[in-house]
Amino acid sequence: MNILLVYPEFPDTFWSFKHALRFVRKKASTPPLGLVTVAAMLPEGWNKRLIDANVQDLTDKDLAWADYVFISAMVVQRASARRIIDRCKARGLKVVAGGPLFTCEPGQFADVDHLILNEAEFTLPPFLADLAHGRPQRVYTSDEFPDIRQTPVPLWHLIDLKRYATMSIQFSRGCPFNCDFCNITALLGHRPRTKTAAQIIAELDSLYALGWRKTVFFVDDNFIGNKRQIKTEILPALIEWRKGKVGMSFDTEVSINLADDEELMGLMARAGFTNVFVGIETPNEDSLVECNKKQNTHRDLVESVRRIQRAGLQVEGGFIVGFDSDTPSIFQQQIDFIQKSGIVMAMVGLLQAPYGTQLYQRMKEEGRLTDEISGDNVDGTTNIIPKMNLDVLREGYRKLLAQLYSPEYYYERVKTFLREYRAPQIRVHLEFNEILAFFRSIYRLGIKGVERVQYWQLFFWTLFRRPKLFPLAITLSIYGFHFRTVCQSHVQ
Repeated sequence: MNILLVYPEFPDTFWSFKHALRFVRKKASTPPLGLVTVAAMLPEGWNKRLIDANVQDLTDKDLAWADYVFISAMVVQRASARRIIDRCKARGLKVVAGGPLFTCEPGQFADVDHLILNEAEFTLPPFLADLAHGRPQRVYTSDEFPDIRQTPVPLWHLIDLKRYATMSIQFSRGCPFNCDFCNITALLGHRPRTKTAAQIIAELDSLYALGWRKTVFFVDDNFIGNKRQIKTEILPALIEWRKGKVGMSFDTEVSINLADDEELMGLMARAGFTNVFVGIETPNEDSLVECNKKQNTHRDLVESVRRIQRAGLQVEGGFIVGFDSDTPSIFQQQIDFIQKSGIVMAMVGLLQAPYGTQLYQRMKEEGRLTDEISGDNVDGTTNIIPKMNLDVLREGYRKLLAQLYSPEYYYERVKTFLREYRAPQIRVHLEFNEILAFFRSIYRLGIKGVERVQYWQLFFWTLFRRPKLFPLAITLSIYGFHFRTVCQSHVQ
């Protein structure tokens, strides 16, 4: 059996980093973790190939080789997934689809032969058993949550690691919180299910053996959902594993209550974590209450961010405008908060209601749903009718992005962050592409760029004030070019 696993292309989005990746000659930010994990669940005797449309073209020769095409996608990849499915069906190929897009929108893909919905640990084995007996059903679904301690190590050899900026692994699924706009708990539950330390080390060993020495992203929606296991098992194992090794820093996603735990932040920094994404959403307390973001209320959010930064963890922030409690003053409030906190990578989007969320159900009951969501966090679209006048919301959002990612505001925010940040000690593995990226930044940003004044100010400010953070300052300058390019394309 020849199985072709296909990952659709991402559009040009905030998190695609496409414009920054060109500086280091990489094709994509992260690999398709779900597909390389599913590949490990397929029978060993099957022939497997993986095509990531973000790094290589899907050719007719690839399709001619395949007996089945397995495709997985997120909502933002909808358009590319549709094109790939159409190509497969035109050639008479059987298509097997799974992942968040198909789990959330199964009714939109009537021509898919087999839908393996929810989590593959439960829904893939019965499909494989039925396929072996010649009677596969069309839809496989489950409302149970599997024990991911049985999940195999991904088949990393199916991809070319050199084409990616970071690798990905997963420690847990599920989140203990209940934010009404988030579909994580609908898809993965409230109780965090975790892998063992032995599993995590085995996955890291497999990447290290293949020569990977750069960043690894823990894709957990809330890495600290089970603090006890993180503190007593996972982080100590990571600290021990990294002894004597070069490179391998870690990024992940956490909730803001990380700032309340000095011990946990210290362990994460010692384990090699450098970046954490935090869903801050808004400085408007009423809006936080409205969306049930209880963990963010009754605290000084700026000081919480600074505590995390001082612990050696850069905070990347998610922000939302368009809550019912928002007034037109929210746009300036967001700018002021982001600038003051020094959150360099601040993703700001309009409120959207994903299928399966409490917000979706409430908007449906109130007759306030419009189109399907795009899955793109910063394209200025929303699938709900907001309380604020829609034209006012869109214009305020456009001005917010334009100001936030203007060179003056962006580079000042970088300085604010670098003043607070205390970088962890990590033995860096420097690649030739990164040296080239430095010189490209001088030419593209320091000579040709509209930000050349701010670039050189930051260049020399960091060189003399925070010299150990100079490489990070250059990296953030390159990221700023990407963010500004994306935002300009969306807000014009």
